[in-house]
Amino acid sequence: MANFSKSNAPEFSVEVYQNEYLPEGGREVNAIVTVTSTGGGTTGGIPLPAADPARAAFSAAGSDAAVVIMVDCSGSMDYPPTKMRNARDATAAAIDTIKDGVSFAVVGGTHIAKEVFPGGGRLSVAGPQTRTQAKEALRKLSAGGGTAIGTWLKLADKLLATADVSIRHGILLTDGRNEHESPEDLRDTLNACAGRFTCDARGVGTDWEVKEVTGIASALLGTADIVADPTGLAADFTQMMENAMGKEIADVALRLWTPQGSEIKFVKQVAPTVEELTSRRTEAGPRAGDYPTGSWGDESRDYHVCVEVPSAGVGQEMLAARVSLILPQPDGGTPVTLSQGLIRAVWTDDMAASTRINPQVAHYTGQAELAQVIQAGLDDRKSGDVDGATAKLGRAVQLASASGNEDTAKLLSKVVDVVDAASGTVRLKAKVAEADEMTLETRSTKTVRVKK
Repeated sequence: MANFSKSNAPEFSVEVYQNEYLPEGGREVNAIVTVTSTGGGTTGGIPLPAADPARAAFSAAGSDAAVVIMVDCSGSMDYPPTKMRNARDATAAAIDTIKDGVSFAVVGGTHIAKEVFPGGGRLSVAGPQTRTQAKEALRKLSAGGGTAIGTWLKLADKLLATADVSIRHGILLTDGRNEHESPEDLRDTLNACAGRFTCDARGVGTDWEVKEVTGIASALLGTADIVADPTGLAADFTQMMENAMGKEIADVALRLWTPQGSEIKFVKQVAPTVEELTSRRTEAGPRAGDYPTGSWGDESRDYHVCVEVPSAGVGQEMLAARVSLILPQPDGGTPVTLSQGLIRAVWTDDMAASTRINPQVAHYTGQAELAQVIQAGLDDRKSGDVDGATAKLGRAVQLASASGNEDTAKLLSKVVDVVDAASGTVRLKAKVAEADEMTLETRSTKTVRVKK
């Protein structure tokens, strides 16, 4: 992989969409912040001088990365026996997708974690020979034992820590529940691994726990999905690895500064998925806090920022918050600012101006509610609360229909019979395939962007 030069470092831009007008005494400011990263040119309009410490970070991010593939080898992977074969084939396909020069390893996971390739507590560097050796080593994968996912993640973290790289990534496949360690142990491991590497998690079949798999991906800023039919694993693993290989820069943070008297009420990513970031804030000096966003390739994401400001009179205006994209320095030096945007507050007695909801804010408020009511509705359905499930999933159908979220609408139609989408009138289906219900729950946080 080529080093980034000054001309091909990623360029970040920040756009803020909001209605800055508040009624007299109004205190809540909402904004959608769109962050876009594209390869090439300067960085967020700031050319980086050759000696700039960020240059080293860009070079490292572009020239090297490390990835560990964790494959479930518990006893349940033998039912049916084709499942283990599909997992081996998928891992081989992922190995074929790793770029030359990227460090990698394969871990087999049961109630303990074992190094499958290369072994010896180290990573191997991808090339024609090591890919062939890794695929041969996959023949050793066989099913037997329990499931303790925390041990897999700990081993992946240990292996990734041996690489002097900026981008560290894990891919995790499980087919069962995490029955051989406590939820507290898994949570402690996730807390320890957070910020050290990102991880995509996949559940294969229908015998795994959705909240476990999505919780792993959420904690480690990766993606989660279901592969209900094991024959689809190879295509999914290839796509996941391609996405991982497309990442160019790691550990970018969203820094929010607020003036005296203002405070951040919440921050959440709202596209391409809903991800709550409020509790992940780390203090970054007086009146500033950083929210992690993970690794970036060529992509665009949207964030909903809500700020509480001091009340003020008509005609007054203030800066409610300054949004910056920050790249921390490996040596702990001053972070590089990649791009900035401003969130404003202006008090007015023009009722039409102050009551107008910005279309971006309205859209994503609906998408966040959509994710919430799907999860709550499915929980009600599992607990036997038919009325609660019908009301919430009906609201979900209404929101999906109004926002044009066709993928989620299709998934909902496999769980409820839609009588009238516009009013959210539905009936729960008497029989629902487990895979359909799990797919809806796993993908409930996927959003659609505002139609321009």
